[in-house]
Amino acid sequence: MIGFLKLLSRNRLSLAGLVVITVVIFVALVTPLLPLTDPDVIDTKNRFKTPFTTDAFLGTDHLGRDLMSRLLWGTRLSLAVGFCAAFLAALIGSSIGIISGFYGKHVDNILMRGIDMLMAFPYILLALAIVAALGPGLFNALIAVAIVNIPFFARNIRGVTVGITHKEFIDAARLSGMTDTRIIITEVLPNVFPVIVIAMSTTVGWMILETAGLSFLGLGSQPPQADLGSMLGEARAALITSPYTSVVPGAMILIIVMAINLLGDGIRDALDPRLKSGVLSSPRPRTLVADYSKTKNLDASELLSVSNLKTQFHIGNRNYKAVDGVSIYAKKGACLGIIGESGSGKSVTALSIMGLVSSPPGIITEGYVNYKGIDLIQTNDQKLRSLRGGKISYIFQDPLSSLHPLYTVQQQLEEAILAHQNMSKEEVYQKCIELLKSVRIPNPKQRAKDYPHQLSGGMRQRVSIAMALANDPEVIIADEPTTALDVTVQAQILSLLRELTSQRGLAIIFITHDFGVVSQICDEVAVMYAGKIVEYGPSEMILNHPAHPYTSKLMECVPEIGKGKRKLASIDGLPPMVDRLDQGCAFAPRCQSAISECLTNDIKLRDVNRNMQVRCIKPKTHL
Repeated sequence: MIGFLKLLSRNRLSLAGLVVITVVIFVALVTPLLPLTDPDVIDTKNRFKTPFTTDAFLGTDHLGRDLMSRLLWGTRLSLAVGFCAAFLAALIGSSIGIISGFYGKHVDNILMRGIDMLMAFPYILLALAIVAALGPGLFNALIAVAIVNIPFFARNIRGVTVGITHKEFIDAARLSGMTDTRIIITEVLPNVFPVIVIAMSTTVGWMILETAGLSFLGLGSQPPQADLGSMLGEARAALITSPYTSVVPGAMILIIVMAINLLGDGIRDALDPRLKSGVLSSPRPRTLVADYSKTKNLDASELLSVSNLKTQFHIGNRNYKAVDGVSIYAKKGACLGIIGESGSGKSVTALSIMGLVSSPPGIITEGYVNYKGIDLIQTNDQKLRSLRGGKISYIFQDPLSSLHPLYTVQQQLEEAILAHQNMSKEEVYQKCIELLKSVRIPNPKQRAKDYPHQLSGGMRQRVSIAMALANDPEVIIADEPTTALDVTVQAQILSLLRELTSQRGLAIIFITHDFGVVSQICDEVAVMYAGKIVEYGPSEMILNHPAHPYTSKLMECVPEIGKGKRKLASIDGLPPMVDRLDQGCAFAPRCQSAISECLTNDIKLRDVNRNMQVRCIKPKTHL
């Protein structure tokens, strides 16, 4: 419950709605205990007393009845009717939706066609027809409002149930011998219950408003019984002469409906698991940067250097140190590979360089990224946008998700070019064709008219590379661009990148988990583990003579052609949780060579041999 309230408190308006509706409900509950006059007592000699007069704080109505008393009792009644109608509609509608979605076929057709018939009538006309058939009265108005809102619950819950019914855990429950009733109660209902709660929270206010509307027309609460709608209806005749008689109940309806709707929005977000990771928070144009002193006098001769970069994810009370003090250097005409297990921090490092880590929950807490004397971490948004896709480009892992499905290849290339260059339409078109040719796409004029889904995986990745080259960048960051490609296409992409590096003098930062890729394209390699670089140096040296135990184990996991049969090694244990890193080497619990100092000492990255750096107390002796 505490966690739910913390998530709810992130939305200030929802929290305000919770406070307001709590106060209103509390006052409604204690109304019988308050020293109020009888709301139905008529005193014509005191009719139309203005607010703030003696014995009439909010004044009196046309029959001399105390508006304060009638307001509190009317609020109590309106809330009770609204919540009861919401519960009844949710119970019946959700039951229909679950049964329809779970059984499908004929059951689904029969139930949903009945729901469609209810939805075919305008809701207000249907409510009026039901009240007319049953007779005026608050209870009949409650039934009418509930019936009108049943289709809303039935349709929403049915859609969710259909998606759940075909999941593997439902199949497993059936195979285990569970009855349909038990599956619905134990498996389906817990998964759809949050949706039911969200739907109720967003419709209670509307149902209170609908009930008030029926009472306003004289079809709900009957005299002398007071609810907010009937109070408004009775005050119509005195709207000009005594407007406060209408303002008082109208303002209460506004307060209740607004508070419930704001609270409903907060409940919807708080029950969404994505809120815990900050996905539903307002997006930022760049990664949030902690307030730390700006590094001065950066070396303008360096093409791209990263120094002591630290990026964290703040989720609830936990701080995940995804990148913890990374320092790397990108050199002109060379390729730097970053390698490690999944979750080691490779992609977060690359995204941090460009300021593309989602905030929240991501935040850069320390370090700098130097591009020719410009700190990309601390520079302004305008300057960063000019460099993104311009002098520093990014190739994402999955081109099908990074390319827009509704725009042609040509349109997306043109957008990338025009964002940084001022060119005519014909010049842009020629540039697009040249870019497609440069990445060896056959028949570029025809392919430029295609949509991403019409291209193969290799073709889409070539288009992504063409977009990265659109503005003649000096640095390209490639985040596992060959992961989903077959071996042949992968070789072609790697050959293309290597050729572009030598021809254009590009600096490439290549993210991968494949040592084979490292050997083909990378001049230097940085090995990452638990957010830190554990080994850094020339790729040839690291591939042939790994110094860190983690690098050695990774190399032993790679099969070798022509070496005969051998048992592939594995690394015992699991990578550590980066929100609970102990002092010392993070790899120590999995390392067979670990000593007591490895668990207690803060191990620095140190030079060992020929420009190689290792974060280890006992590196390989052959060095």
